[in-house]
Amino acid sequence: MTSLMEPTLAAHALSAATEITTAALSGDEPDTVLASVVQKAAELAKADLGLVMVRAEDGSVSVEAAYGSHPKDLRGLLLPADSVAGQVARGGETVVTEDFTVDPRTAPHVPGELRDYGPFAAAPFGAGGRVLGSLVVYRKRGSEAFSPGTVEVLTAFAGQVGVVLALAEGATARHRVTLYQERERIARELHDVIVQRLYAAGMQLDRVRRRMRKRFAGTDAARLGEAIDQLDQTIEEIRGTVRSLRSPAPEPEQSPRTDLAESARDEVRIAEELLGYPPTLELSGEFADIPAERADHIRAALREALSNVVRHSGASETRVTLHRDAHEVRLRVRDNGSGVPQGVATRGLRHLAERAESAGGKFYLNSSPSLGTLVAFDLPLEPDKRAS
Repeated sequence: MTSLMEPTLAAHALSAATEITTAALSGDEPDTVLASVVQKAAELAKADLGLVMVRAEDGSVSVEAAYGSHPKDLRGLLLPADSVAGQVARGGETVVTEDFTVDPRTAPHVPGELRDYGPFAAAPFGAGGRVLGSLVVYRKRGSEAFSPGTVEVLTAFAGQVGVVLALAEGATARHRVTLYQERERIARELHDVIVQRLYAAGMQLDRVRRRMRKRFAGTDAARLGEAIDQLDQTIEEIRGTVRSLRSPAPEPEQSPRTDLAESARDEVRIAEELLGYPPTLELSGEFADIPAERADHIRAALREALSNVVRHSGASETRVTLHRDAHEVRLRVRDNGSGVPQGVATRGLRHLAERAESAGGKFYLNSSPSLGTLVAFDLPLEPDKRAS
């Protein structure tokens, strides 16, 4: 499905979501975080009013945060479960209308305080099993309706920050779980879900830029390049948040485990969409019990290697092999492309070399215009005390 997102707007939304993620996971007061959420949403949508409506046990929703005209007067405003905001809060689809005072879906539940507004959009505040409520934006009656691109950005923003706040709420609610375990779990969801999606979005934008380079005006190409750069920066900021959340486990045997094989399949699936053909994936050994910190290194190496294939190689065949024995994990990514151009993508490859060295592993690269590229990353299952 073709995305309607305007790249610069999407990049601003990701930057705002990263700021809110950092605040929520740093322990800021919930009211402060919600106020920031609704302000960012209204600014992104160029709305006159923004509301965060939180779902109660009976399905009704109440306004917990507002931004715009007379926001204090709207705090505590209650809408029933069968209102559009209530339906969206139960995990329904985003609803958008040109005038919510006359639309049959929304007109039965228009509070008197909101009758001066027309254009309306309500998105689930969260995603999957972590929907907290609805994020709703309004414009004054007679104003232009929310565009499909704006609605798509709003929906993505509401889903992401809602999940983050649900995770943060869980961290304070479950007193029996240690601080280390909760922070590690939150960090893993950020790393495995959000970073992966941002990475895929950046790769898709980069592919559009390369395919349509000659058709873009200079300013459009520059804006798209800036959006891609902002995506890369956002990924780095979230990774920084993940690193700050993590602390050493009290005992080595308590280090969490992850299924590296499933992670590898996810990375290859993303690459397949971007390359237009399926890379070959060969797995050898047991990967379900790899320590999380070790698996993160392998995943990062695989992601960077496939990124280079997509961006630079022009390859028609790519082969990924992952082997685990009693002592180490060995990753190989081979392609039949034109090699890594001099001076291109060296930063990511340099980071992999540094990552391998710091983790007690080995990294090497063979690349030529005639033979393609081989990226190799070997890592012991246990950290090398001498490398730390």
